[in-house]
Amino acid sequence: MQISIGLPATIPGVSRELLFDWARKAEAGPFARLGIIGRLVYPNYEPLITLAAVSSITHRIGLMTAALIAPLYNAGTLAKQTASLDALSGGRLTLGLGIGNREDDYKAAPSSFKHRGKYFDEQLATMKRVWSGQPLGDDIGPVGPPPIQQGGPELLIGGRADVALKRIARWETGYISSESSPMLALQNYQRVEEFWKAEGRTGRPRFVGITYFGLGPNAKEHINTYLLEYYAFRGPAAETVANAASSTPEMVKDTLRMFADIGMDELMFWPCIPNLDQIDWLADLIE
Repeated sequence: MQISIGLPATIPGVSRELLFDWARKAEAGPFARLGIIGRLVYPNYEPLITLAAVSSITHRIGLMTAALIAPLYNAGTLAKQTASLDALSGGRLTLGLGIGNREDDYKAAPSSFKHRGKYFDEQLATMKRVWSGQPLGDDIGPVGPPPIQQGGPELLIGGRADVALKRIARWETGYISSESSPMLALQNYQRVEEFWKAEGRTGRPRFVGITYFGLGPNAKEHINTYLLEYYAFRGPAAETVANAASSTPEMVKDTLRMFADIGMDELMFWPCIPNLDQIDWLADLIE
């Protein structure tokens, strides 16, 4: 199982200097990818702009949105932005996408919250055409630049509902799970596999998950302060997310073992504490 680490770009007040230092330090470690979360109505850094900045100071480590709320973006522009980011980073982009469940993000964009699933499917079709170099219409020429990765950046799609999980089979992408419970993540992935086979796909979709962590003095307190506020819109479920976050070395090791045991291909650890020591402490536990 590959291990990746998130940027602390969603933690309010994080500086530009810390993000760049974090990216450099993570690249020097054992991590496969740097991740970033998408939100609009929140004091976070915009994901694609942040990854573009980070790509200029890194060379090896992959870059991942986990996940970007695609329907907040114009389809043609999003296709061009992501192709550009893939080209400029040397083919390091993995594009995790979803539709989100916060209506305020859609009001701010603005974009239709009610029709976000339908629009997402239209976006995927548009992006696939753009990345393959095909024109979008009889009177519309190709949109460049071509991405480094043939056919476009690696795609992962998230969600829990059948309509979301069926998308993974229809578009032949990987699956990114946001479940804090390994067993719930596995149950969703098994449904993905059923839809995959029903669609006539061969092989298996890539299986990626996320988990939160914070280590060191008063780690649990820092985790709760961040996650209970970030997920306040989910009501009591915010406590479930916070309680599942790893706050000790033993919890990190248990989390690694549980997600590896269900056959996950990659696990992204999201930081709850914006301190560079977090990278070293996590790296020591996975090497």
